[in-house]
Amino acid sequence: MLQVLTSAWALLLGMLLLMVGNGMQGTLLGIRGQIEGFSTFEMSVVMSAYFVGFLGGSRLAPEMIRRVGHVRVFAALASFISAVMILYPALTDPVAWSLGRVIIGFCFSGVYVTAESWLNNAADNENRGQALSLYMIVQMVGIVSAQALLLVGDPAGYETFVIASVLISISFAPILLSISPTPAFESTKPMSLRQLYHISPLGCVGMFLLGGVFSAQFGMSAVFAAKIGLSVAQISIFVATFYIGATLLQYPLGWLSDRMDRRRLIMIVSAMAGIGSILGMLFGDQFTMLLVSAFVIGGMSNPLYSLLIAHTNDYLEHDDMAAASGGLVFINGLGAIAGPLITGWLMRDAVFGPAGFFLFMACLVVSLSIYATYRMTQRAAVPVNDTGTLSPVTPILTSVGLEFAQEVAIEADLEEQETDDAA
Repeated sequence: MLQVLTSAWALLLGMLLLMVGNGMQGTLLGIRGQIEGFSTFEMSVVMSAYFVGFLGGSRLAPEMIRRVGHVRVFAALASFISAVMILYPALTDPVAWSLGRVIIGFCFSGVYVTAESWLNNAADNENRGQALSLYMIVQMVGIVSAQALLLVGDPAGYETFVIASVLISISFAPILLSISPTPAFESTKPMSLRQLYHISPLGCVGMFLLGGVFSAQFGMSAVFAAKIGLSVAQISIFVATFYIGATLLQYPLGWLSDRMDRRRLIMIVSAMAGIGSILGMLFGDQFTMLLVSAFVIGGMSNPLYSLLIAHTNDYLEHDDMAAASGGLVFINGLGAIAGPLITGWLMRDAVFGPAGFFLFMACLVVSLSIYATYRMTQRAAVPVNDTGTLSPVTPILTSVGLEFAQEVAIEADLEEQETDDAA
């Protein structure tokens, strides 16, 4: 791990600052939108716009990197993010915010692609898993700590937007001043969606549904909290709880997945996420129960991302895993675009009101649980001894990061096979 920190400290520090800025802007816009009197549906369009840009950036960023290099792409995109952040409070209009979110989503996607390919190049076979773990820890620490920074200034003013902009502006300074060599960029041509669905229907359907769940958490949780009248401090705690749950329960569920039928675990975990969502619907007027609900939903739904990828990998050859990752990320992105739009419609007072936030996630995760149950009747389970190793990942990863994680899983499988053969 020390070797990873030595070779990639500048990148990890820059990503930490970027994740703080990204975590601030999502929650901050949800609060400021309520202050400005934007409707719930207008805010859902604003939040969905981020995922439109993110999906586009994940497709175009690799070509940008090949043409001008990692450093220039990272610096240019981070500069655009910083500029848009400072414009938000000056252009308090839903259309302007939506355009800004498309730009920011595109830029963050490009930054993630750059960082993930760079980090993968800095690691070797012996520490690639540690590098991936450090990267994901940095992501989660950045998002969670961002919620605390919201308390520094008044969301009705400029201070918090300025703080987010400054953090992003200085995020690429360590990287530009680093002497670490930049890698040549390579990416894998994605597998066709039809072929991927034929290989793993549960993986594809699950990734689409999870895209909606994750985007509702990331995009609409602050909108929901502001709509029911929580204070800024309560909103910060509520949003952070989703990610705290995701971080704490990722590894225990990953340990279980290597010891039982993954479809059964997907069914159980999805059902528990549904219970958490129902708790939020029934007891949404009690702040403590809201935190319990957020912890359960985040802690169950985010690890499902890793479970579905590992389940899909169980039906793939090692050589096909990287190609499948692009298709899985694309499917997840489509669900993420639709998530805030549907959630915003359900949260309208004329439909279900604020409870629509939890209702939407409950419908998705319960549907996933039912579909996993159905798939268990369609073909036999892969024997536990023949399943691949789960590599914990987050929905924030791009296709490049997921390829990185696939390499970690493949290397772990090969090491396990060598150990078994030696025994």
